[in-house]
Amino acid sequence: MSEFAALADPPYYAVIFTAQRTDVDEGYAAMAEKMAELALAHPGCLGMETIRNDKGFGITVSYWKTEADILEWKSDAKHLVAQQMGKSAWYEHYILRVARVDRQYDGPEGR
Repeated sequence: MSEFAALADPPYYAVIFTAQRTDVDEGYAAMAEKMAELALAHPGCLGMETIRNDKGFGITVSYWKTEADILEWKSDAKHLVAQQMGKSAWYEHYILRVARVDRQYDGPEGR
């Protein structure tokens, strides 16, 4: 996966998942990889960017065409299992934010 998601022109939506991991690793890496694959294959998903530091703090931003696409992904059966595992074992704390992206710039040339 590229570091930067290749996205179409706005508007679109960003789902920003910020989390602090627990010390429990059992199955996490495999599940995270599978969820990324499934999300990227899900209708309406435009791309994803993710980063995690060595202390278990991470941010994943997924980009979506519509809010309806986000809600469909949230209720996906396999994603529901991953959400439950995250709550019960893998995350000490998390915050999920949904935002509409109306503008984007990139650079350093600033187009």
